[in-house]
Parts: sequence; C-alpha cells; structure tokens
Amino acid sequence: MKDAFGAPQSLLVLGGTSEIALATARRLIARRTRTVWLAGRPSPALDSAAAELRTRGADVRTVDFDALDSASHETALGKVFAEGDIDVVLLAFGIAGDQGRDEEEPLSAVRVAQTNYTGAVSAGLVCAGALQAQGHGSLVVLSSVAGERVRRTDFIYGSSKAGLDAFAQGLGDALQGTGVQVMVVRPGVVRPRNPRPETAAGAAAGTPRAKARLSAARFAAAPLEAPPLTTTPDEVAAAVVTGLRRGSETVWVPGSLRVVMSALRHVPRPLFRRLPV
Repeated sequence: MKDAFGAPQSLLVLGGTSEIALATARRLIARRTRTVWLAGRPSPALDSAAAELRTRGADVRTVDFDALDSASHETALGKVFAEGDIDVVLLAFGIAGDQGRDEEEPLSAVRVAQTNYTGAVSAGLVCAGALQAQGHGSLVVLSSVAGERVRRTDFIYGSSKAGLDAFAQGLGDALQGTGVQVMVVRPGVVRPRNPRPETAAGAAAGTPRAKARLSAARFAAAPLEAPPLTTTPDEVAAAVVTGLRRGSETVWVPGSLRVVMSALRHVPRPLFRRLPV
C-alpha cells in the first residue's frame, strides 16, 4: 500500500534492464519505495541492475520473465503477487527491431510484434487481474510517440506500439472504478545513456538494401533527434513519477509532443510521406 504521503511502497518492473525502468526505480526508491521486483530473462545485466538498486536501500528481488513466453506469465508473475501487494507495475520491455531487416525477414518482424504487443497484452492482463484482486495499484505502460502516427521508416515497430497504446487505453477504461489506474507514457526519441550497437551491427551484416534502408531511416529520424523533441531515460522517469502522483491517464515526454502529434495526425497522407519525421 502507498504510505501516508501517497508514495508507492512496492514496484514490479517488467523489463528489468530497461534504462527508463531503472531510472524510474531510482526515483521511486528516493521517495520511499522499499520493495522492487525486476522481472526479466536471467543475465549479468539483470543481476547488476538489482545490485545497484540495493545500494540505494531497497529490497530488490529478481524473477525470471520472458515476454515471448506468454504461457509462463501467469505463473511467473503470480509468484510476485503471492509475496504481497504491488503498488506500481511498470511495463517497460520492448524491442525496436531493424526496419530494413524486418521487412526482408518476416520472422524478425513477427518477433518485434510478439514482444511489443502480444507479450505486453499477456503480461498486462495478468498484472491487471492481480491489481484488481488486491483492490488498488497502478499499471504504467511505456508506449511511444512512434505509435501515434506510423512512419514509413519504422512502421513495424510503430504499428506494434500503436497496438500496445490502444490496448492500454482500453484496459484503463475497463478498470475504471476498480481502484486500479492505467497510465500510458508516450516518450519521443529517447537518447540512451549508452548507444546500443545492435542496429549498426545488424546493418553491417545485412544486405545492401537493408543498409540503404537503415541509412534512410537515420536521415528521416534526424530532425526528431534534436531538442526539444528528444528526451532521456531520466526525464521519462521524472514524468512517470509526476504522472503517478497526479493520477494521470496519459503522459507525453516531452510535453510539447502532445501539440506536435495533434497537428501531425491531421496531415494528409501524401504530404505526411514527404515530411522528414
């Protein structure tokens, strides 16, 4: 249960090595969150994340969780809720994929969709049911501005996030009046603390067509990689904590994206195709 100041006492992170999730956990721990569960596939990165959070004074535990193994979600997450109430569940797992490769290799595209959407639907429903059973709690779903209007340069990833976003909104409506809050978070382009090498590596190993598509995607995304439309894991974390405190249903990071995307939604498709966004 939340303490007398309204601060959550327990946190379950689905995607325990996510930079955004860990930044959020640090902020919540600083606000008196005392129990943190990191759910993810066993790895040195997961162990390291847990150890780092423990140095901040929290009781941190890990649980084996694979987004792609939907059949195991009820058992794996049930173990967490069996240990006690969870105040906040942060659904933070997902993969960006490689648009060029994914167009040429449908199974790679399916993996993006299954991770970002199917896995999230499964885990989200399991957690929502557990939160509803305990009568309180918040489910925070990390969506993306990419799902608001899907671009040519990342339509596989964007479509998976569009589905996730719609699911989370519908779930929030379904849970109205139950004591459970669903908050959708829509960050812009997130600048990681350490750039991940897999995109470049994938292009190096891919076909010339895939390399060309990756170059085009980088060029098309470049305008979004300059302030004020980019953000950082810590900025997203700050927005999540503020949104939880306010009981928000939707959080944009940065806030200016709400206005930008409101305009872009109404741009005719022939013109939208030509925009460098």
